[in-house]
Amino acid sequence: MSQTAVVEEIYQDSHTDQYLTYQVSGEDYGVLILSVQEIRGWETVARVPNTPRYMKGVLNLRGTAVPILDMRMRMGHENPCYDNSTVVIILRASVNHAERVAGLVVDSVSDVMHASASEIRKTPDFGDRISTDFIKGLADVDGKMVMLLDADEFMQHPDIYEDREVKEE
Repeated sequence: MSQTAVVEEIYQDSHTDQYLTYQVSGEDYGVLILSVQEIRGWETVARVPNTPRYMKGVLNLRGTAVPILDMRMRMGHENPCYDNSTVVIILRASVNHAERVAGLVVDSVSDVMHASASEIRKTPDFGDRISTDFIKGLADVDGKMVMLLDADEFMQHPDIYEDREVKEE
């Protein structure tokens, strides 16, 4: 192994990233904090016709229409409660050199956790029927598994933007 490879491996093992952790239907998730633009309390959004139920609508964020998805409904929770702990995490990601912004409705924001590359476990393969494209990996935090959302992959999904040129075939 070259000296450069050894230094890179040591850096990856010692370098930690920060993740904002949040809850969706009792499950713990995290997203790279550098992908978080802001966290907002739940507020009514403008409904867009002919969209799935989990696509709550759009929010006017300083002049930009931001799509808002309820992750609880997206994951099968039929009647989520909107209360004082319900928040919208505004994410931003770069997709083919264009910035994309979307909001995720979640039950609550938990904490900021630190994880190094060596602490993140590969997402298990569940076969073709269950997509794990948006999950970057799993981290064990105080005995609980936290699923780490890959914001860049998530923002390429047609649920967020119908722009067919965003994801290269």
